[in-house]
Amino acid sequence: MKLKFTLLALFATIYVGNSQSNTEVFLFDLEANGSQIQVKNGINISNNEGYDNQPSFLNDRYILFASTRNGQTDISKYDMRYDSKSWLNFSDGGEYTPLKIPNRNEVSAVRLDKDGKQRLYAYNMSNGESNELIQDLVVAYYTWYDENTTVAAVIEGDNLNLFVTNLEEGTSRKYQSKVGRSFHKIPNSNLVSFISKENENQWQIKSLNPKTGATKVIANTMEGVEDICWLDDKTILSGKDNVLYKLTLRKDNNWKKVANLEANSISKITRLATNPEGTKLLIAGDINATSGSTETTTDDTKTETSESEESNSESTTEPSKVEAIVQRNLEAYNARDIDAFMKDYADDVKLYAYPNTLQTEGKDAMRKSYKDWFDRVKDLRAFIKKRIVIGNKVIDEEQVTANGQIFNAVAIYEVENGKITKVTFIQ
Repeated sequence: MKLKFTLLALFATIYVGNSQSNTEVFLFDLEANGSQIQVKNGINISNNEGYDNQPSFLNDRYILFASTRNGQTDISKYDMRYDSKSWLNFSDGGEYTPLKIPNRNEVSAVRLDKDGKQRLYAYNMSNGESNELIQDLVVAYYTWYDENTTVAAVIEGDNLNLFVTNLEEGTSRKYQSKVGRSFHKIPNSNLVSFISKENENQWQIKSLNPKTGATKVIANTMEGVEDICWLDDKTILSGKDNVLYKLTLRKDNNWKKVANLEANSISKITRLATNPEGTKLLIAGDINATSGSTETTTDDTKTETSESEESNSESTTEPSKVEAIVQRNLEAYNARDIDAFMKDYADDVKLYAYPNTLQTEGKDAMRKSYKDWFDRVKDLRAFIKKRIVIGNKVIDEEQVTANGQIFNAVAIYEVENGKITKVTFIQ
């Protein structure tokens, strides 16, 4: 059970190993009544080939998780209201373990750059800009204690060791050696839980007071399991293979079975997270290779999406489908991929300057204009500051960078039969 980590091998284990088995992120409704816990209405919210893992709740509407895009792992943002996904960042490196930074309009993530550098970064949710948070430590896993304090597993030689970093003071202190990857703020407390692997024969869940360094044993993990989350300040959830378990402190003598998730096609649970209210549960895990299901429940009910249904899904004006088309088009724009960009437009598409001044009509004229724009502007990037979806319309407030200049605009997209038929620009 000896840990053998190097800078690159760590994420080779995380990414390459999981991509072979295909991991997905599921969202469940959670009902707790005394000692009884029910897990219901599971849906696959990532539904993406490759690595999808490390989910967390951004707020009561959005979920963050690491997801594969064009061979790279980036931060995906899922909208529970519209059942739609968008991308939070556009860096050259791969991002892992995205978390909301408390009391800031920022998200943090561990970034592995192409040159092998691995650091913890913050990403501004208003403009997408990023900055390095901790310069001298190779952070692998972490959580936030408050807006200035992280508790993290840091790579040192062959071990993961626990460090507490105060960003305001610029100080880091090592408190524990040989820890696991699961870190959580314990509800209604000033403590953080972590997994201690000092005893190779029995891993333990411990608490840490980041201000004093005091630690205390909470419970033993299940054999070989290091992923947990807190339902409340007394109940811990964990998973082994495809079974979800719970442990209520000072009540349960051992881990108790909650649900078998085989009906959801989950073969091995890897990560868990709950929302602050304890009404939603995120589970990431390996899925069965034969699974084609996109929506399942923990009872015997299973809803499957056939290939024919998927191919026709974009012909509707359902808000989630409309937003997905516009989001895909935005990503092609930022990649300056003219073919992928034009694929989303109708042959007779019209572009207007608000309120009704026609700028171009038809796909050929639009393609010529945008190809020239893509070829000339190497720093082109559009960042969505705010998005509203109404029926078949998507209204985006955008911040656009071009030739070193930044300007703001509003674009109103109208979608019919799976294609963008009209765009109105307000500058």
